Amino acid sequence: MPRASHSRRPLPQRLILVPALLFAVLALGACKNGGPASEAQAKPGDAAKSAEAVPVEVSAASRRAIAASYAGTAALEPLAESQVVAKTSGVALAVLAEEGQVVRAGQPLVRLDPDRARLAVAQSEAQMRKLENNYRRAQQLVGQQMISASDVDQLKYDLENARAQYRMASLELSYTTVTAPISGVVASRSIKTGNFVQINTPIFRIIDNSRLEATLNVPERELATLKAGQPVQLQADALPGRSFQGVVDRIAPVVDSGSGTFRVICAFDGGDELQPGMFGRIRIDYDQRADALVVPRVALLDDGEPAVFAVRDGKAVRVPVKLGYTEGEWTEIRDGLKEGEQVVTAGKVALRDGTAVQLINAAADKATATTKAKVEADGSKQ
Repeated sequence: MPRASHSRRPLPQRLILVPALLFAVLALGACKNGGPASEAQAKPGDAAKSAEAVPVEVSAASRRAIAASYAGTAALEPLAESQVVAKTSGVALAVLAEEGQVVRAGQPLVRLDPDRARLAVAQSEAQMRKLENNYRRAQQLVGQQMISASDVDQLKYDLENARAQYRMASLELSYTTVTAPISGVVASRSIKTGNFVQINTPIFRIIDNSRLEATLNVPERELATLKAGQPVQLQADALPGRSFQGVVDRIAPVVDSGSGTFRVICAFDGGDELQPGMFGRIRIDYDQRADALVVPRVALLDDGEPAVFAVRDGKAVRVPVKLGYTEGEWTEIRDGLKEGEQVVTAGKVALRDGTAVQLINAAADKATATTKAKVEADGSKQ
């Protein structure tokens, strides 16, 4: 008999479910024991929480002295300046002053050839002497009725005219010696010995640098705050790191209608360092507060009303503030913050009201404070 063929029978369904159940049990045990599955589930949550905190830099509101001031730029000008010109023409026989030399008012600077002027003086003097003699004789003759009174009057007028011509010639002779009109320093010289000088030709420039002035064109809103006598601080570009003290000398009483500004003239002591023509940055302090609550200017928000982000309970809170004076990098807070309260100085762009923050400079500040306290403690022990 032929052998019957054996066909494979399908496995019972219960045998298939057993391995699946066993795998599920093992996986559940691994999760309970903190296995790889639980770690994989925990990591995304932790990363999400850390990603929510925005890293920022903060600074604490503190107290310090602050001043209200107006700042501007201007060039220094001498108290007085004079262009020395020749009042007559002639050849320069001697130049008696050089650039940088200190001169006094009336001091001779140049001597011009005086020969022509002397001849004119001699000629006018001779004419004057002649008329004086004629007038004296006429006065004697008029008493004897040998000359009319009108002729005497004519001689008198001619004599006065001759005397005026003599004084004019003498004045022209004095112009051959060019003198300094003001006291100061010779800033420039444009003449040499032997040059022919034309009348009204500038030959010297003298400046009085004993006091220097700087003129500021200030907006009219500052008219009520700036007064004569207020202290002024100057920093010249040519002398970096140096500061010079001055004073508001005078204030123009009118406002220019075209520009809406008024002139404020500041005075500084001249000397070897400050020179006319130097460009400087000027600050006028018109009020001071010795104990003001301040924060860095960078902490202010640029979105309309004055406000800052304060860190409270690990979150950034938008706090409206009332501002006072501003000096350099500091701004006074009149209302809205307390001393020691931390404000965000870097990272403000990514913040909203209530955003969680992470202080990235808190550890450094704490270490600095600890080091400072330790140094102070060591110093007190010694």
